[in-house]
Amino acid sequence: MSDFDIRSGNTLHEPALIEGDRLKTFDVVLANPLYSIKKWNRDAWQSDPWARNFLGTPPQGRADYAFFQHILKSMDPKTGRCAILFPHGVLFRNEEAEMRTKLIEADLLECVLELGPNSFYNSPMEACVLIYRTSKPPERRVKVLFINALNEVAREKAQSFLKPEHQAKILETYQDFADKPGFAFVATTEEVLAKNGDLSIPKYVEKVTLDGDGEGSQDLPAAWASFEDDGAAFWTEMDSLVEMLDRVVAAEANDA
Repeated sequence: MSDFDIRSGNTLHEPALIEGDRLKTFDVVLANPLYSIKKWNRDAWQSDPWARNFLGTPPQGRADYAFFQHILKSMDPKTGRCAILFPHGVLFRNEEAEMRTKLIEADLLECVLELGPNSFYNSPMEACVLIYRTSKPPERRVKVLFINALNEVAREKAQSFLKPEHQAKILETYQDFADKPGFAFVATTEEVLAKNGDLSIPKYVEKVTLDGDGEGSQDLPAAWASFEDDGAAFWTEMDSLVEMLDRVVAAEANDA
């Protein structure tokens, strides 16, 4: 690549890619923001000079939706598209429900893609990819595609990989933008809002199991119950770990 502009700095505090008095906008944004950082200038965000707080102010302990709004504000108003890699918590955490609802009402969200665990080196965390468009094709308006690619991986030791056939299946499903039992579901924004803006994959893509006759049957309540139990335990442990690390860093700073 010969056409690039790399900047280093604090995106939330002082964005570097600007044009005049506004953020520079792009046709495509690909991003993997820092996950749930706790120490950021929330007070400054409430009066952000770049108007990036159009959905609201995220909680101090989780800056995910601050990065989210920065990315959305950096999309071209007509041709903008983005794909953002996030932790699952952005899909359902209560403290971000109001901002999530505003996103859905604005009809920007096009696809929620769930990825399997251990897809990232030295991390067991499951992640999701959120795809947004500033202007959806007519046939995709007021709709959201949910894809459960949790099992679309090849596992080698403790690591997971998306092989070409997994990538092809995900891409084909995104391009088709249609229901696929046990794998994908197209929900209307009205359906999503009826669930209080919760974007958790198991609420839309029903788990397909085989009964005694080998026929497919759907077991959504059981899948959702299992998901909630696993998710609650995971986030509780993760919060405890982050708090412990914060205490260690604070202690080291005091000793210094």
